[in-house]
Amino acid sequence: MARIVFIVFGGAFPRSASFKTFWRPNSIMPSFSKEQKQIASFLLNEGPKTAEEISESTGIGLPVVVDTLRMMIKLRLADKSGTPTRYSLHGKIVEEVSRRKKLEEDDKNKLRIRAVIEIQAITEELVKDHLNKLEKALSEDKNYLVYAIETAPIEKLSSSDYHSSFLDVNFSVKTFSSLVRFMIFFGPTSVEVIKPEKAVFAAQDLQDGLVDLADMVQGYTEYITRLMNRQELESFHRQLHGK
Repeated sequence: MARIVFIVFGGAFPRSASFKTFWRPNSIMPSFSKEQKQIASFLLNEGPKTAEEISESTGIGLPVVVDTLRMMIKLRLADKSGTPTRYSLHGKIVEEVSRRKKLEEDDKNKLRIRAVIEIQAITEELVKDHLNKLEKALSEDKNYLVYAIETAPIEKLSSSDYHSSFLDVNFSVKTFSSLVRFMIFFGPTSVEVIKPEKAVFAAQDLQDGLVDLADMVQGYTEYITRLMNRQELESFHRQLHGK
């Protein structure tokens, strides 16, 4: 997939559950093991349990359960209390899962998407400003229902003077054409379709999205043509077509 990055020099800005769904792979948050997810799902549904009860119900060996719970407590995913010791999910985790589950129950949108949008700029302040603008634009757009937006720490790139960060966005979208506009105006680095496995779109919806895409490609082509001389354009086309 092509890598699309906003390079920001000034104030310009582009136009604008279940536990398994909550913890997505490659999230800004740490990657969780299979055992951590399994135990978390069990505790979410069943409430506080001892390590022995968790082991018996999940089929995970007791030593692995104990080690996994120890790590979950370190990561602030789980708490322990009482005698005998019982383990439960951290309160904030339960609240967030419940919040997303409620959103999902009321969500009428067809497509559930996870996307990463990267920002690079010459200063940390510009990165922060544009991250805030992106988050605000996504949250206020009625075509999208945002489940969560995670912001990565801003880091200075070792290979240049630029600073970089990204948004990890979990949202749903009403239509195919709205998804195309998201791709055009927010320029995600990567996109994952969380659900459904199959989707049916009306012909008009497909046409609207394709027309928007064609307009964007045409505008981009005209812009590039104005910037390049003939030799540069020929070189660009050779690279584009692998010649």
